[in-house]
Amino acid sequence: MKQIEAAVIGTGWCGGIRAETLSRTALVDKLHICEIRADQLAEVKALTNPATATLDYQNIVKNPNISVVYICTTPEQTHFPITRDCLKAGKHVLLEKPIAMELWEADELITLARRGDVKFTIGYSQRFNPKIAYAKKAIADGTLGKVVNVMVSRHISRSLGKKIGTRVKLSPAAMESTHDLDFVFWLLEPAKPVRVYSQGAYGFMQPINGSYDVMWSIVTMDNGVLVSIGGGWNLPPSYPNYCATWIEITGTEGSLFLDDTQRDNWLNTVSEGTRFPMSTMPGEQVDHVFAGQMGPETIHFLESCILDRPVMVRPEHARMVMESYLAADLSAERNEPIDLPLTNETLSAVTAMTGVRHAAVG
Repeated sequence: MKQIEAAVIGTGWCGGIRAETLSRTALVDKLHICEIRADQLAEVKALTNPATATLDYQNIVKNPNISVVYICTTPEQTHFPITRDCLKAGKHVLLEKPIAMELWEADELITLARRGDVKFTIGYSQRFNPKIAYAKKAIADGTLGKVVNVMVSRHISRSLGKKIGTRVKLSPAAMESTHDLDFVFWLLEPAKPVRVYSQGAYGFMQPINGSYDVMWSIVTMDNGVLVSIGGGWNLPPSYPNYCATWIEITGTEGSLFLDDTQRDNWLNTVSEGTRFPMSTMPGEQVDHVFAGQMGPETIHFLESCILDRPVMVRPEHARMVMESYLAADLSAERNEPIDLPLTNETLSAVTAMTGVRHAAVG
């Protein structure tokens, strides 16, 4: 059995999950971890028993024995430089979403991966949700006939929204609906988005990072399919889970409704009241099994590298998703539809809009 050396850069929530998953698989000969917080590094080191643990990601880049790297760093502005360095070093990379903060950054990363003939993918773990996989099959085998419309409504708790929103000024479309844009575009391949109209509403998050509490985007595909995606991060503190999602797919020959509101595991305690455990999007380790999508996704990328198989999420697809949520942000700001691909004029407007936001964060 072929084994490889793998590394995780950034061992917070998602990186910790990936590191623990990699430490448990026989496919990894040696695990290496990197984290800028010494206390977090020590915690994950004790949990995963890595071959090396470092505070400087350049030690990962310069290690010729490491062939696969998972980049799970925050804030999201760190994605581009770290991924660039790893790709230039000839390493296969799985990068947590978003692919980049600017479209030119995404283009450069895609070009580097092509030139280096290395695998590069983005962590859109919802493709490993069995319900989403079933939807893909139902569309592909013709069960639903010709798809007419897809609707997704995803909402997370305000405690999690605040945690995400305070580290970077990105909208609910960019940080939450991005998952749904990814898998819906995947479901509808080879169709592509041609127009986006989005609206947002302010509330709890506005004084925290100036962001909307919720955004709804209508996306028109080039084959006429209508896509409606809503994402929010303002569920009240008492809401008993982290993420709740409802999906409707309607076709000419049938419809498919997917309840992913995470209410199937109901825990009630004296100290904390009602809770829906295992209700996060990434999932969590539960003794000997992983409950959720991120564990299987982590192993899938490893197998893609070892067996030279295609990655689940092509970086070009992730760039299309990025262009779509940037169009949604611009649409909400202008209160008008935005055509895709972005024109020179709208690209300039997006650059100006994101530049103002990044300056505000800095």
